[in-house]
Amino acid sequence: MPTASRSDVADLVGDRTLSARSVLATALLGAPQPHLTVGELVAMASLFGISDGAARTCLWRMVSNGELTSGEGTYALAGGLLERRQRVDEASRTAATRPWDGTWELAVVSLDRRSAADRLALRKAATALHLAELREGVWIRPDNLDPDRLPTLRTVLDLQCVHFHDAATNIPAETVRSLFGLDDWAAVARRLTAALHDEADAEAVGVDDFAYWFGLSVTVVRHLQLDPLLPAELIPPEWPGDDLRTAYRPFNQMFQQRLNTAFR
Repeated sequence: MPTASRSDVADLVGDRTLSARSVLATALLGAPQPHLTVGELVAMASLFGISDGAARTCLWRMVSNGELTSGEGTYALAGGLLERRQRVDEASRTAATRPWDGTWELAVVSLDRRSAADRLALRKAATALHLAELREGVWIRPDNLDPDRLPTLRTVLDLQCVHFHDAATNIPAETVRSLFGLDDWAAVARRLTAALHDEADAEAVGVDDFAYWFGLSVTVVRHLQLDPLLPAELIPPEWPGDDLRTAYRPFNQMFQQRLNTAFR
């Protein structure tokens, strides 16, 4: 096992306590289709030391909370988890950007009063849509992404903001670099890419290996979701976004195959 290289990303992956919900949700998020049988889910949970009873109780709670639907012994993603799968799928694919004409998209808060919950919902939605906060209540990005992507999150912005497209700006490159955290994102991406390559031919020998792969997979997907997807004109040379995506795909395939072999 490449334990030495694992220590290089320990601060990123962390020592995760794998709850039943996190294991079951991630299993469904990573499955070829967004549904699995109860037997498959219970067996998957057992690989991480989660008992049959705890897994079944968690599945019942997730159905009650609207995160899953059930029928004929099968559980399927629903609600926010189904939307998260769409974001995960989008993040792991080659970035679907449009040719950039130099203009920017702006979303400016237009409500006089907002609750703390509304503010948090807007921040999460804007971040998922790859906008950066120029100042409080002003979210911006180059206008190079499909405006119809992730419609549920876009609706959150629509309810709180007024939108501007085709906007010109004189924001200097240094500000863009800082605003979107390009240096930090790239540094982490390169470390994660190296970690994925190190695991390419690894064989699982126990719970610790599965737990590490689980944590690494979650960490990579979360990081890919934060890729600002800026046009080539605004990113540093040798941007590591596509390298990380390219390394993640075979790793994820290997991880899913090892899981399937282990619980079947």
